[in-house]
Amino acid sequence: MSSPRSVRFDDDVVRRLDRYVHGHPGTSASSVTNLFVDEALRCDEHPGIMFRPGPTGRRAGLVAGPDVWEVIDTLHTLQEEEPGLGDDALVEATAEASGLPPRKVRIAVRYYAAYQAEVDDRIIANRHAADEAEAAWRAEQELLRAKGRVS
Repeated sequence: MSSPRSVRFDDDVVRRLDRYVHGHPGTSASSVTNLFVDEALRCDEHPGIMFRPGPTGRRAGLVAGPDVWEVIDTLHTLQEEEPGLGDDALVEATAEASGLPPRKVRIAVRYYAAYQAEVDDRIIANRHAADEAEAAWRAEQELLRAKGRVS
């Protein structure tokens, strides 16, 4: 549910907001403002997290690091491979596997704890995208290896 709010913006902010909305069809000043305020609040609640655009939409990432979903996907893989790992050992193993310091892994885990469904959805979407890309590559390879041409 949304609640109406009256907010005053500086003229420069309004111009930049309008320019952003104009450059992103399908958005509105209201939806963009809501998105950016939500992201700013999340960044404030989770220092070390930032948001970045991409082909599948905006997503949470570590500042100067990978997306949160990538870290959590690695963590889940390690949990499956070595179910007996304790918390600290799991963080250390994830850090080693991803090339991150353990403190960055913990930042990703804290964000995941707060927004688990969002991160899980991103992991699933990226697995599907990877599967589709692999299937397209395999089909391309089959075509390139074909011995005869259709005339």
